[in-house]
Amino acid sequence: MSVDTILSFEEAMEKYDPVLGFEVHVELNTRTKMFSSAPNVFGDDPNTNVNEVDLGMPGVLPVVNKAAVESSIKIGLALNCKIAESCRFARKNYFYPDTPKNFQTSQYDEPIAYDGWLDVELEDGTVFRVEIERAHMEEDAGKLTHLGGQAGRIQGADYSLVDYNRAGVPLVEIVTKPIEGAGSRAPELAKAYVAAVREIVKNLGVSEARMERGNVRCDANVSLRPHGQERFGIRSETKNVNSLRAVEHAVRYEIQRHAAVLESGVPVTQETRHWHEDTRSTTAGREKSDADDYRYFPEPDLVPVVASREWVEELRATLPEPPAERRKRLKEAWGYSDLEFRDVVNAGVMDSIEETIAAGAAVGLTADAARKWWMGEIVGRAKAADVDPADLGVTPQAIVELNQLVVDGKINNKMASQVLDGVLAGEGAPAEIVEKRGLAMVSDDGPLLEAIDAALAAQPDVADKIRGGKVQAIGAIVGGVMKATRGQADAGRVRELILEKLGVQG
Repeated sequence: MSVDTILSFEEAMEKYDPVLGFEVHVELNTRTKMFSSAPNVFGDDPNTNVNEVDLGMPGVLPVVNKAAVESSIKIGLALNCKIAESCRFARKNYFYPDTPKNFQTSQYDEPIAYDGWLDVELEDGTVFRVEIERAHMEEDAGKLTHLGGQAGRIQGADYSLVDYNRAGVPLVEIVTKPIEGAGSRAPELAKAYVAAVREIVKNLGVSEARMERGNVRCDANVSLRPHGQERFGIRSETKNVNSLRAVEHAVRYEIQRHAAVLESGVPVTQETRHWHEDTRSTTAGREKSDADDYRYFPEPDLVPVVASREWVEELRATLPEPPAERRKRLKEAWGYSDLEFRDVVNAGVMDSIEETIAAGAAVGLTADAARKWWMGEIVGRAKAADVDPADLGVTPQAIVELNQLVVDGKINNKMASQVLDGVLAGEGAPAEIVEKRGLAMVSDDGPLLEAIDAALAAQPDVADKIRGGKVQAIGAIVGGVMKATRGQADAGRVRELILEKLGVQG
């Protein structure tokens, strides 16, 4: 893989303005596929969720999935789009090796939703409005698995296997208008926008929205133009980026790459690009086709979709609380400051905290306690591993159990950190890990008194100071006991026993 020449991000920003555009593909969680009755299920054995329509067999006819249409309308409404009273499907003629019929059924000139907008909040609270051009319905392609090469890519592979289970899964593609004016915050905006779309579709309940499964994927378009120039530059499109961090890094890399190309005097090639997470770089795919190259024409086997105003308003009435309003409600309910709540949102753990509070309601787990665990323990570990917090696999139930062990005095905070490490390592539930690792607190007075006697004998001068009224010196004795018990003593009880033994009032 050749390595591109890139400028530093700061150098790129000194000379050029980035213009962005995003195509976010959302897989819908309908029971069946977009145009067939085959199950829409993730993770089943390859080629088991297919039928004649998915395989493009001669003489078969597609049927539109009504639930997918309803989900598409809901997405359009949530994005402040206008909903077309009538729209139709088209055939996009392009060879997909994992689509047996050799065309994709999509929407072209008549999308179901159009002319919308989404207000995106950046990390410091700045709100950036992104204009939505369209949200249209289509079907997903299958999946190729390349074997014999490196990193699972087609380059150098000996052969490829095709799984048609995903072929025909309902998709909504959300396309923005060109986004100008983001400047040096373009990578941050890219991440925040995709996060906002993912939050919306998850909130609507129309998609599992798990990026690691491909439920939400982003094609990120980037072009640069010199400061003061109105005409857009030539764009590249980085395809199928499937994590928030990757979207941010891909946009940043492409800005740096474009700047280097422009500085060399060579024109930028309009092309698709592939993102490589291991090197945080892109490589060329194919030269980007324009719409005419796809030879769109109306799908002859499907009638137009008619969305009556009554139907649209019925669906509008079913929409859940908008994410922005939900955030405001949760902030007030939890009593977080503006900064605390912004940190929670930016760290991507708001949902996890909400689920943890709900899971711990029966035992009185507080919002502050939930925030302490997620922000103080889990987010730090996620940063160290360079992953999103959700990718660590810690469940709200595990946090509730861990917190309760501390509240009940069975472990202290230091031990709790070790238990959390065990949870991350897959050693079991917190209580199991405490037992396996022998981390329970020593609260029985017998062993504590033995450790106290040893500590006092080792530091007689400190004992004299305590007897003389310098009670603050007790820390040295407590520290000796904690060392002797490998940090498993109840420090509060140790202090009480020391004062009793020396006949000093606390």
